[in-house]
Amino acid sequence: MTHSRAVQIDAFGGPEVLRLVDVTVGDPGPGEVRIRHHAIGLNFIDVYHRTGLYPLALPARLGMEGAGVVEAVGDGVTHLAVGDRVAYAAQPPGSYCDVRVMPAMNVCRLPDAISFEEGAAMMLKGLTAQYLLKHCRPVEGLQPGDYVLFHAAAGGVGLIACQWARALGLRLIGTAGTDEKCALAHANGAEHCINYRRENFVERVKAITGGQGVKVVYDSVGKDTWEGSLDCLAPFGLMVSFGNASGPVPPFAPGILGPKGSLYVTRQTLFTHITSRERTQAMADDLFAVVTGGQVKIHVEQRFALADVQAAHRALEARQTTGSTVLLP
Repeated sequence: MTHSRAVQIDAFGGPEVLRLVDVTVGDPGPGEVRIRHHAIGLNFIDVYHRTGLYPLALPARLGMEGAGVVEAVGDGVTHLAVGDRVAYAAQPPGSYCDVRVMPAMNVCRLPDAISFEEGAAMMLKGLTAQYLLKHCRPVEGLQPGDYVLFHAAAGGVGLIACQWARALGLRLIGTAGTDEKCALAHANGAEHCINYRRENFVERVKAITGGQGVKVVYDSVGKDTWEGSLDCLAPFGLMVSFGNASGPVPPFAPGILGPKGSLYVTRQTLFTHITSRERTQAMADDLFAVVTGGQVKIHVEQRFALADVQAAHRALEARQTTGSTVLLP
């Protein structure tokens, strides 16, 4: 048996419910691998799990993303070997630890050119950017030169999306809460960035687009931006909701979508997109290619020791972070 530290919650609540416990880790079973982490990704979905917005059976361990080295391989796993450098975004939660056994399906070999910290910071966020830009497209499609709106453009997903959108020829309009975050989004490929604390983002989007609106809004903020996001869309535009940083979107009447331009609305989650080994690998290969090719740089801006996980959650919830944050075992 291998000994490990793991972050566990016994009740839903604030960062104070996160506690470090000692656990033992056995050998992987069929279809599983044992991984020793070198870095662990921090994501807003971890906050949703901690608070119970996305409830887990208690006691629960947190974390959906990590990078490290394979220590053991279970029967039936053919795409990984002991000693491989790997990274993943995967269920079930449990990456906040030194060592874990987990399903191998969503674990991918990490190219040598990508560090463990980058790998832990890029899988959930980068695969999210990949499915948003490549698979969540309006009915009329997206072509180079089209405008899209991306909220929280200076966050982990946002900075990847800004760069990837630029590489695809899209004209990305970002929003952020400070001038410094807007400058960071600009530096990473956003053509425009709106400080929503100082400006009305709907009015600015209409001004930027000559009154036409955008073809797609990518929104992980939720309640605070929902109505304004719909008002930013061009006719037949697509509203892509993929998070709830400000709280869940309240119920709404579908009838409002007609007068606003016969709009489309979808609620997306990464884990619908990575339900097979083949789909996961294809999406990861696309992500690895833009990172190793230099079109997308992974910004690891904050690092916390695993033991300081409470402080990491406080910083994330207070929107004090930019880019990606990792926990270090």
